[in-house]
Amino acid sequence: MAGWVALLWVLEAVDAVSGHALDTFGVSPRQVGELRDVVPAAFVHFGFDHLAANSVPLLVLGFLAALSGMRRFLAVVTVIVLAGGLGVWLTAPAHSTTGGASGVVFGLFGYLLVRGFVNRHAGDIVVGVLVAAVYGSLLWGVLPTAAGISWQGHLFGLLGGVTAAFVFRRPRDDRGNDRGGARAPGTWRN
Repeated sequence: MAGWVALLWVLEAVDAVSGHALDTFGVSPRQVGELRDVVPAAFVHFGFDHLAANSVPLLVLGFLAALSGMRRFLAVVTVIVLAGGLGVWLTAPAHSTTGGASGVVFGLFGYLLVRGFVNRHAGDIVVGVLVAAVYGSLLWGVLPTAAGISWQGHLFGLLGGVTAAFVFRRPRDDRGNDRGGARAPGTWRN
């Protein structure tokens, strides 16, 4: 996660030096050509303040999510980025451009919040409760309360994270126990 956050800072430095040339990788809604920017938009920020606001929660929540395995983490983040970016593309106001990792932050928050309940795993439930206690105020960010803030990216990122918790839940045996060794075809295990 430190490498990811460092990459975001390097990209923002390049953006600043280049006269904000990377800002074009943000998502502009309902333009077919902008679909190619759904993924890069999660890596582009509109200023160092914007990036600083995302850095610590991304670092913490990403670290906690990655503890369950890198393969699962990358799959979860992929779902979050796609859900957040496509949601923005479909619903953001006309003539706007959206970018930043806050959709990923909200997605990881949602994923960690519900993962333990989906998996019925006590340790993950404790993590979810702690994440809710520390970052629960994030939920206000899914409401359209501040001009210039993409509540759409936050909302669809959150929904992507919750969806990922269900899609990548740990397989269970007939007694409801987490499967340790054997793995059914098509299931994720790290």
